[in-house]
Amino acid sequence: MMQITAQKRTIFGKKTEALRRQGLVPAVIYGGKDASEAVSVPRKDFMKLWKESGESTVINISVEGGGVKQALIQEVTFDPVKTEPVHVDFLHVSGDKKIKTHVALAFSGDSEAVKALGGVLVKTLHEVEVEALPKDLPHELIVDIAKLATFEDHILLKDITMPKGVTLIGDSDTVVAKVNPPRTDEELAGLGEKAEVDLESIEVAKKGKKEEALEAESEGE
Repeated sequence: MMQITAQKRTIFGKKTEALRRQGLVPAVIYGGKDASEAVSVPRKDFMKLWKESGESTVINISVEGGGVKQALIQEVTFDPVKTEPVHVDFLHVSGDKKIKTHVALAFSGDSEAVKALGGVLVKTLHEVEVEALPKDLPHELIVDIAKLATFEDHILLKDITMPKGVTLIGDSDTVVAKVNPPRTDEELAGLGEKAEVDLESIEVAKKGKKEEALEAESEGE
């Protein structure tokens, strides 16, 4: 199991900026029977851990002088300018109690509707909510787009194979992915420059704060 070392924290509010200058990220561990615990974690170690574990993999937090706790990365707050994490919430979990969390979708395979018919793959969901014991939580769920052979085909939530012990939460008939027909030359010509601007906007919108932060961290290494 992946692990990170944390130090107990006794400063709060604006004073935590001093921690950030030292390469530390203020954090809190909450949930379970214990009271919330204020800690700090090394920024570089946290970014590496987050990249590998995401928010659905249970990790060990070794608190200096306080033992080891199992937890999930529950929420990360970022500096809007530097795209660096400024605060992290860890959710303390118990091994014998089911929890609800979101798991990322990973799309794989080849779609004939895209490959042979020139269609455009549309992913309407990028994560789903599940319930499971911490030990059963998957890092990601695989969505095979090979089922999308025509423009009439859809992949629904109920089509995603759930690992043993994992229950999907949500409307099972929700569309996860589909393929739209390619636009005609006339449609593209009518859009002109606006099409290029819209495509750029869509691409930027797809990147969440996690992706932007991880890219920034990679560039800085």
